Amino acid sequence: MTYSLIAKDTETGAVGLIVASRFFACGAVVPYLNARVAVASQAFCNPVWGTEGRARLDAGEVADVVLADLVARDEGRAIRQAHMMDAKGRFAAHTGADCVDWAGHLIGANHSVSGNMLTGQRVIEATSQAYLSGEGVPFAERLITAMQAGEAEGGDKRGRQAAGLVIHDGQDHPWLDLRADDHADPLAELSRLWDVACERYIHFAKGMPSRERFSGYPTRDGIDADIAAAEARRKAEGRASRSHATETGL
Repeated sequence: MTYSLIAKDTETGAVGLIVASRFFACGAVVPYLNARVAVASQAFCNPVWGTEGRARLDAGEVADVVLADLVARDEGRAIRQAHMMDAKGRFAAHTGADCVDWAGHLIGANHSVSGNMLTGQRVIEATSQAYLSGEGVPFAERLITAMQAGEAEGGDKRGRQAAGLVIHDGQDHPWLDLRADDHADPLAELSRLWDVACERYIHFAKGMPSRERFSGYPTRDGIDADIAAAEARRKAEGRASRSHATETGL
């Protein structure tokens, strides 16, 4: 019922997971990740694969060992699908024998793709190829574009409903967490939300507290200037804001 992409940005070290499905709020039930590791639990999701897997991977266990143990212990293994990345960037994947066709997975350089109830194998191949060809593109945009390439090959054979994107940039709290839980074109909605995030949010996020800097940057020094510069660039390029925000006039 889902396809997803886990990746590690080799330039920044950020960890990302993006998912799309004809299933309500897939962004709430599939992704489990932190600053170093990621797990996608899908098909007939087992959230414990996500929570336990994330904890064990973060503690230093190897991806294929953790996944093999989860599969062996779960009587529902035949209807489960999962892929994961451990703290050293190693990937592992499982597609249960009874997952609905087309179902399968692909592990590539610094990323993995997995899906079930797809129109065909080409969905995950196109997703992988697009991700690899997106080097140099901002990580969030690269992940969204890769999933849209898979969708162009058919995506979920039942249709579209939801998508989610989570990125951790060196912290246990997410740097970016976007979801479209019930939408006619959820990946396009994620793309719109990313555009809106680039207007203000990503500049504000630079000053947020972190593990290394507990108080963050508790003034707006530099933030307002970055927001103004981004707005000036957008207007110079003739691009209107894609935000749905309204103003109160206060």
